[in-house]
Amino acid sequence: MFSAIASVLQIIVEPCYKLTGNWWLAILLFTLITKVILFPMSLWVQWNSIKMVQIMPEINRLKVKYFGDRETIGERQNQMNKEKGYHPLLSLVPLIIQIIILFGLVDVIHSITDSGTPGTEFLGMVPIEDGGLSWIMPLLAGLSAVAMGFAQNRINPLQREQSRAEKNMTNGLSIALSLVLGIFVAAGMAFYWICSNLSAIAIQALANVCIPPKKYIDYADLEASRAELAELESLESDRKKKWYQRDPLSKREKTDYKRFFNVVGKHIVFYSEGSGFYKYFKGAIEYLLSHSDVIVHYVTNDPNDQIFALAEQEPRIRPYYIGAKRAITLMMKMDADVVVTTLEDLETFYLKRSYVRKDIEYVFMFHHMMSCHLTPTRTAYDHYDTLLCIGPHQVAEVRRAEELYNLPAKNLVEAGYDLIDEEIASYDKLAASSSGPNEKPVVLIAPSWQDGNLLDSCFDDLASSLLDRGWRVIVRPHPEYTKRFRARWEALQARYTDRSEDELYFEHDFSSNATIWTSDILITDWSSVACEFSFSTLKPCIFIDTPMKVGNPDWKDLGIEPTDISLRNQIGVSFAPERASEIGQTVASMLSSTEDWHDTIKGVRDGFIFNIGRGAEVSGEYLLQAILRHQSDR
Repeated sequence: MFSAIASVLQIIVEPCYKLTGNWWLAILLFTLITKVILFPMSLWVQWNSIKMVQIMPEINRLKVKYFGDRETIGERQNQMNKEKGYHPLLSLVPLIIQIIILFGLVDVIHSITDSGTPGTEFLGMVPIEDGGLSWIMPLLAGLSAVAMGFAQNRINPLQREQSRAEKNMTNGLSIALSLVLGIFVAAGMAFYWICSNLSAIAIQALANVCIPPKKYIDYADLEASRAELAELESLESDRKKKWYQRDPLSKREKTDYKRFFNVVGKHIVFYSEGSGFYKYFKGAIEYLLSHSDVIVHYVTNDPNDQIFALAEQEPRIRPYYIGAKRAITLMMKMDADVVVTTLEDLETFYLKRSYVRKDIEYVFMFHHMMSCHLTPTRTAYDHYDTLLCIGPHQVAEVRRAEELYNLPAKNLVEAGYDLIDEEIASYDKLAASSSGPNEKPVVLIAPSWQDGNLLDSCFDDLASSLLDRGWRVIVRPHPEYTKRFRARWEALQARYTDRSEDELYFEHDFSSNATIWTSDILITDWSSVACEFSFSTLKPCIFIDTPMKVGNPDWKDLGIEPTDISLRNQIGVSFAPERASEIGQTVASMLSSTEDWHDTIKGVRDGFIFNIGRGAEVSGEYLLQAILRHQSDR
């Protein structure tokens, strides 16, 4: 077969020699001619590559949707390739043709060198056999592959979108193949390979002109899909380790994963993202433990979750450490009657409803008292069956969204909020045991950490308005602010080193909420601590209208003003940042009318939260009845 190919190639090579009068130039011209002949195939490969990049956003979102389920991802991706007409092996066709041509050149090169024509001796030298100057050929072949790889990484529509590992693999194989060929084949054949590698750069550039990738590829959507996948892959970043290091949590995670699925007939499962989320489940879990014999299965992403210590005292709590990534697979294979979470965006982000059981009741437990349609995404609650609502505003917002977006009606339970019940009880106990009001009024500044928060936008004006009035000002930053913007935080403190802590105190220990409950007035921007403060202490807040955090850009479509906005002037007073220097006067006015604020805020609280003092009981009773209902249905 190769002799037939050689005969065809000879027909092209000889005229090239007659035209140039030099065998090296003849091989170069021959290479260019073959590239021109094969250019239609290059365009075919170009279009195939563009097809692959076109469907990359869908593939990335497929990886997000079925994260951790490699089998399903592979099946869906193969199906997608067929639907779009993408051929994964087509990109190998040019390489195969080049190798066929290379072997066909063996007889052509031999015929040239056998003729004895002066100047052709070097064409037939093989480095591994003849050595000497011929060793320059594998070096040049390798360098040509490096140049080709460098260029293709930037101009090839498919290769430029590959991961670094994929690029390294592709370029590494090309360099290795070029080096091997350069060592084991004749110099003339190696020269053809060098010319082929370098001319491939020009061919790719020409293909980009004929079929411009930007015309057919939505690069903005591609980047957006990459960001979604990257966010998911960043889970458990604190567990990153060197390739040679063993993950100390891996064995524990595998053991808990296996133990979870070894339990048959799980009635209720709580899913927690971290130790701090237990406080939202606490009341309902304690109700279940005291009013039933149900086993509480508790899955957490946190290996140090407080639930493990609690389980040592309560044998009916069964905790499992499952990392965020493995939790994706666990949730896909979930087998339980009721699953309770505080996680928004079920099904629309990385955690999905079970593929194993379609009758699981997914219950969402709110971890905030605010509106459902401003800071959460538009679809945050769409895939839950039941919402344990804190107040009438949440019921109204969810029902309006169902009507507006034609969504199935969810089961909305008028539950209340156990966390605020506990905080009210704790504050009342603290107030009863205290010796009276503070020696001097305490003003607490507790902002959010989002961009443009009050520490960054107007703190100096605010401080000048509050200091030197006989009050104690405490600054309690959000923990994320001190972690993410340490330099800003330290610079802020440095500006006020001349102030005593009795006058201006910067808080560093966030393990206690003592400063929150003992303060007389809270100043914040958009932090949810305002509700907890005012509804627990019945004391007012001052809100600074820094840029608002919005998770749902379509929030106005509901036609309902979010309580995040409306509540600001019901339990306090709001200020524009540029008016921060006037806040001191308002604080003074509030301090002189504490009883009026007490009555006003109590009235707002009573209409804002369901079942005050009974949130745990109502939530726990609902979950118990849900378990019994599912048992009865089976």
